[in-house]
This record gives sequence, C-alpha cells and structure tokens, in this order.
Amino acid sequence: MGRGKVELKRIENKINRQVTFAKRRNGLLKKAYELSVLCEAQVALIIFSNRGKLYEFCSTSSMSEILERYHRCSYGDLEAGLSSKDSQVRPSSSSEYMNSYQEFIKLKARVEVLQQSQRHILGEDLAQLNKKDLELLERQLDSSLRQIRSKRTQNMLDQLADLQQKEQSLLEINRSLKVQIS
Repeated sequence: MGRGKVELKRIENKINRQVTFAKRRNGLLKKAYELSVLCEAQVALIIFSNRGKLYEFCSTSSMSEILERYHRCSYGDLEAGLSSKDSQVRPSSSSEYMNSYQEFIKLKARVEVLQQSQRHILGEDLAQLNKKDLELLERQLDSSLRQIRSKRTQNMLDQLADLQQKEQSLLEINRSLKVQIS
C-alpha cells in the first residue's frame, strides 16, 4: 500500500520543516544521481535552503559547463534574434555583444571556482577532494593562520608600545607635579 496524498502547504513547526527539507533534499539529490547514472544524462541540480545555504549536484566535472549549455539552449534563439536585429541596425554591436557574453561566461566560471574554494575553506564540500587537494588546502589554511597570528601579534606590540609611551608621559607628569608640590 502506498502512502496517502500529502497536503502541500508550509510546515509550521520549524524542526519538522528542517527535517523534511533535509530528507527531501537528500532524496532529490539521490534521484538526480540515479538519473545521471542510469540514463547517462547530464544533470545539474541547485538547491538553496531558506537560510541561503547552497546544495548542488552536477553529474559532470563542471557545473558551469552545464549551466552554459542550458543558457545557450534557453536563450540561444533570443540571442540569435537580437544578433540579427542588431546587425541590421549596428553591424559591430553583435560582435561586441558576443565579446561581452564570453566575458560574462568567464567571470561566471571564475565566481563558481571562488565560491567552491570558499566552501572548501569553510570546511564544506570536502568529500570530493582527494588527498593532494586536502593537503594543499591545509597548507593554505596554515599559511593564512600564520599571517593572521602575525598581524595580531604586530597589533598587540603596537598597542604595547603606545601604552609604554603613555606610561612614560604620565611618569614625567607625575615627577613634575611632585617637584611643584615640594
């Protein structure tokens, strides 16, 4: 027997809502993986939680490749239409548009790489990294930590020097006040 029909409405209880989100997210990710393996389909799945956390699945090595392909398929006709209209009005605008579009794609890929790197630095999505990548990440974190500690130490030494100057100044004022009193 199957389960009854589920009424689709917002779950009011915060804990139940989070549990349901996690279970359904995992189920959806599993289905995406199964679809990519069983049917050799290229699958890209992007999920943002209500807190803004990103969950993603990509059946290929690069999410940006699939998104670029999606963009070409979805907006290719529109861009082709714009290109033909632009070429009638301004012959050079089509090439300018394509150059801008290519730059946009490169920047989008760069943003994706930086976001992935940021997630790794925050300790997220580490399962996909091999031993060499993890060691490199560890070295980067160690280097960053050394720089932070060095900067913190320098700030503390600067504060200490300032306080020592203030101490000398106050001692000098104290001596002069003692001379005036006696």
